[in-house]
Amino acid sequence: MTHMPDQNPVPEQSRARTEPALDAGTFTELREPKNQARLALADGQWHQISPKYVWVQLISSGTMLVILIAALLVLTQVLHQAWAWIPGGIFLVILVWTIAILPRQARAYGYQLRTDDLVFRRGILWQRFVAVPYGRMQLVDITHGPLDRGFGIAQLKLVTAAAATGVVIPGLPQATAEDLRDVLIEVAETRRTGL
Repeated sequence: MTHMPDQNPVPEQSRARTEPALDAGTFTELREPKNQARLALADGQWHQISPKYVWVQLISSGTMLVILIAALLVLTQVLHQAWAWIPGGIFLVILVWTIAILPRQARAYGYQLRTDDLVFRRGILWQRFVAVPYGRMQLVDITHGPLDRGFGIAQLKLVTAAAATGVVIPGLPQATAEDLRDVLIEVAETRRTGL
């Protein structure tokens, strides 16, 4: 029995229907590493996450920073435990560094809807590219915490049988996450029936 090519190219139709909506309220330029050749993925367009993701992460990290400083002050000033500055100082430096690079890091998140798979990328210094074939998707889930809901963003989680290829796309506008979920489920179903 020979495999016949798809007569109904669902991914192209789905992409054409959702591509303008995927870029509403997102960053306009994907951040690439300097002095490095770009990875050319020919049959797709990079989509990005919402700038609101940066605010959610800044609020979360800022809250952690305030809690850490308060704990350090209580330990050192009230309980006279000067040793607390050593681990606390290390955590403070890491947290401040994380807050400082957060806007640049958020601009490096991107995803592409290609003919046979979804490609997700993140990172500038430590880059990660993951291609998730549509036919291998087992679960497409949307999650959002209280801050995410307040800013109107969500995370889209793609789960496959292989744990290494699971992908979480953070900071998507809520409507984009829902549209993308519906398209991915539709395409995944057509690809699984063709196996």
